[in-house]
Amino acid sequence: MFWKFDLHTTSHIDTLLEKEDVTLTEVMDEEDVLQECKAQNHKLVDFLVRPQCMEDLVTYITQEPSDDVEEKIKYKYPNISCELLTSDVGQINDRLGEDESLLMKLYGFLQNESPLNPLLASFFSKVLSILIGRKPEQIVEFLRKREDFVDLMIKHIGTSAIMDLLLRMLTCIEPQQLRQDVLNWLNEEKVIQRLVDMVQPSQDEDRHSNASQSLCEIIRLSRDQMFQVQGCSEPDPLLATLEKQETVEQLLSNIFDKEKNDSAIVSVIQILLTLFETRRPAFEGHLEICPPGMNHPSFSVNQSILEAVRPRLKDFHQLLLEPPKKNIMKTTWGVLDPPVGNTRLNVVRLVASLLQTNTLIINMELINLNTLGVILDMYFKYIWNNFLHIQVEICTAMILAMPPAQSETPEINRDQDQEPVRESHLIKHLFQKCQFIQRILDAWSSNEKEQAEGGRRRGYMGHLTRIANSIVHNSDKGPNSAQIQQLISELSEDDKERWEAFTSGQLADTNKKNTVDLVNTHHIHSSSDDEGEFKDSGFHQDSSLQQAFSDYQMQQMTSNFIEQFGFNDEEFADQDDVVDIPFDRISDINFSLNTNESANIALFEACCKEKIHQFEDAGSDEEDIWDEKDVTFAPEAQRRPRSSGSTDSEESTDSEEEDVKRDPFEPNNGSSDDRMEVDTTEGDPKDPLRSNSPVAMETCIETGDPLGVTASMHAEAQPPSSPGGKAGGRSDAEETVTTETVTNGSMKETVSLTVDAKTETAVFKRVLKSYRYVQPIGGQTSAVYCFHVSH
Repeated sequence: MFWKFDLHTTSHIDTLLEKEDVTLTEVMDEEDVLQECKAQNHKLVDFLVRPQCMEDLVTYITQEPSDDVEEKIKYKYPNISCELLTSDVGQINDRLGEDESLLMKLYGFLQNESPLNPLLASFFSKVLSILIGRKPEQIVEFLRKREDFVDLMIKHIGTSAIMDLLLRMLTCIEPQQLRQDVLNWLNEEKVIQRLVDMVQPSQDEDRHSNASQSLCEIIRLSRDQMFQVQGCSEPDPLLATLEKQETVEQLLSNIFDKEKNDSAIVSVIQILLTLFETRRPAFEGHLEICPPGMNHPSFSVNQSILEAVRPRLKDFHQLLLEPPKKNIMKTTWGVLDPPVGNTRLNVVRLVASLLQTNTLIINMELINLNTLGVILDMYFKYIWNNFLHIQVEICTAMILAMPPAQSETPEINRDQDQEPVRESHLIKHLFQKCQFIQRILDAWSSNEKEQAEGGRRRGYMGHLTRIANSIVHNSDKGPNSAQIQQLISELSEDDKERWEAFTSGQLADTNKKNTVDLVNTHHIHSSSDDEGEFKDSGFHQDSSLQQAFSDYQMQQMTSNFIEQFGFNDEEFADQDDVVDIPFDRISDINFSLNTNESANIALFEACCKEKIHQFEDAGSDEEDIWDEKDVTFAPEAQRRPRSSGSTDSEESTDSEEEDVKRDPFEPNNGSSDDRMEVDTTEGDPKDPLRSNSPVAMETCIETGDPLGVTASMHAEAQPPSSPGGKAGGRSDAEETVTTETVTNGSMKETVSLTVDAKTETAVFKRVLKSYRYVQPIGGQTSAVYCFHVSH
């Protein structure tokens, strides 16, 4: 193999570094400088860690390039310098992390005025991040000595690379105690409060977005750490500060007590949504976010957050009615005045998260404000905004499926013999105040009428179908089934009849269509005739088996699917040597198979018989030259020699014998008969060697050969004869020579078999002769012969 040989050529860098006056720029101009550095080329690394070279590398990534440099190579050297410094070479890391003068030069980049160059900022952040990971103690000690470090980080938080650096300090420090010290230090520097101050209308959108994202990531990282490190006794100080009531109140005050700013409002709502996220521990330390209304949280939302949000619910409700001013939006189907906007969409998302907490004070405040009614109005007004529709569906699904809040008072059912049932105020408000059933029926009828007139199907109809199914499902079973049934029974007679007709008619038909599409999927059109015939034969899909397979596909994967995706090295080893092979079971599928498939088997066989033709039925008009010919042995007495000395009295009266006597190699022979001819020059036709031949053929004893080829080949096959008439001193009884000539079309084959009974040996020779006719310009036909001799 090629890797057995040392084909590695000496890098040009080694030759270049032998020069005494080589410069850093000359080295960085080499194409393979990065590869050689990562390969830890000793000469190159020793050159790079020189004090002057290290200082130049840091200068490249912290100072703006000269304006005189051509634009396309302006950031060439800064980029290469960053890659060299972050190549994770131990000598470079040690030199940079232990030299305080180099760290001060690197730190000086933060002291530049805003805004920072985003490209240089990414170089700076990348270099400092790898130092934090490789030299955490030295770098943290250095940064803590800089009193203005946190101020500068907050000042430049609008630059994404600086935000990434702040988060790196929370994730890249592996020693647990050192990480806890960093958290305490950042909390003492009031990082959370300073980030909160960045989210207000007076700041620009970049600061809004990055400050909000930083706070969201701090929340998620802190909660993840709580699950992963079970033995941690100290709480996360940054998370505790964020969950304080005064912190949340400050966030809400920034957006409501000042002018309305779309970017600031959305950023604050993003932080609140992250605070309302509930997570549960998954397998092997992985965390999964609980979808609203789907999983019970492993911990409840901090009550202080809800206390801070409740007084501001009226302000959020007002945003739904009077959002920040938006320009009129023209779409392909009409004009939106005003459009939904990002602000109102996020307010609806916030309402869905608040409903998930299932807190009485929050529920009652939403009922008093009629926030659900306003959201339903938006649902039916903006018929093409599916982002809005899915959030409304989530809200209604949670209201119908959640048990009543713990503080809600029980009410007695209409039948005195039943136990008291705790009723949900939200469900009652939804069915009575919001007229939930009536609005669904009206929207459905309006859509059908519009479609009947040639209009489009409205964009919310799919979600409306799922909402109606949710009502039917929760009225049959669930914690609120009795209350939902009672509220439906209290509808007017007209509305009750419409609802019953709707659920048994239009809704049932729609569900049937959707179920057919999902379970018995349509066959993909194929160009294969076989598939088409089987489809037409009436083979049906077993719905139970198809449903079982669909359920199998929808099973939740194991949590370590990403890590175990692909092949494992142990899979290619002997299984006897592997004693710790992991085995994960996804789930068990229980279904029965009906073994009485006689009808299907018979139908399958019938299709196969129609499709697969037997060999004897497959006829062809054209004759295959390779097909076996049925020939018969003619008695030797009926055949006459084809030599030139033959007389007319020796001719046979059989017409077929006349055709056999014609030489097929004669050019003027127009016969196209493909009958095989066998020419026997020696031996008895009744020889046992001949009689055992599995192929019946005509045998002749002539030695006709127009060109004398056969005779010459026979001469070669015969050993020299002795004067006594014996070949090579042997008698005819000891040696038998058999020759056969087979003619087929343009091919003529002569086979010679010599058998020596004394030595029990046999010599086999075969001569293959082919010819073709050539029509020259003069019109005379000539034959061209080709010979091939094989032993």
